Amino acid sequence: MNTAPVAIVTGGSGGIAPGIVRALAAAGFAVVITARDKARLEAAALAMAGEGTVVALTSDATSPGSISSMVETVLERFGRIDVLVNAAASSNPIGGAIEDVDVSLLIADVDTKVGGYLRYTQAVVPAMKAQGLGHVINIGGLTGRSSDTLSGLRNVAVAHLTKVLSDQLGPFGISVNAVHPGIVRTPHLEELFAEMAHDRGVEPAVIEAEFTADIPTGAILGVDKIGRMVAFIATGQDAAITGQSLTVDGGYSRGIYL
Repeated sequence: MNTAPVAIVTGGSGGIAPGIVRALAAAGFAVVITARDKARLEAAALAMAGEGTVVALTSDATSPGSISSMVETVLERFGRIDVLVNAAASSNPIGGAIEDVDVSLLIADVDTKVGGYLRYTQAVVPAMKAQGLGHVINIGGLTGRSSDTLSGLRNVAVAHLTKVLSDQLGPFGISVNAVHPGIVRTPHLEELFAEMAHDRGVEPAVIEAEFTADIPTGAILGVDKIGRMVAFIATGQDAAITGQSLTVDGGYSRGIYL
């Protein structure tokens, strides 16, 4: 029977997930990465071979049945679930003129991220309650603190969901927190820089420099920075830190939150 703590990372095939998985593996966790695309998921696990126990199991954030099946497999193989990192989300922002917004796409976006986070949490909570300890970490985003993109409403919902779950699960020793990444270097960010550069007729480096100039620490974050915050929460011995929205952005957001 496995004796190492076990973490599940959803949306595990790309984005910021590799930084989270590596940090958890370095902290001694057996890590299960899950997403819909089996080929990409297995490639991601293979890329981290040798860094610890990293297992790929498919599931769909919009399918309760596939989520339950994945969780059952984790429990059969490892016997426990200590941490759930919810990071599964669409990478395509929804915005533009309000008259042109496809509401069905917006609702589907919310269903994947917010609905998905809730479904995964529902699936792991029984095991965590039985242990009397667990950590649920919801990856949000700073678009929830601005009006730049309509799909930022999903991150507002993630913060609300986090607080509600922390109220309900705190008595069982389970913490629930949200981590909001700032501007993080991922393939999606590089694509965004390239698209913006093309539209303006400049080099991507110009766009990157403009973004960097708005970050007080003067650097775009690596995925490892997000991973360290997640691992810090995941290695907590109790639920003392819970119901919080924790930002890792190099000072990029300027709001004051009391």
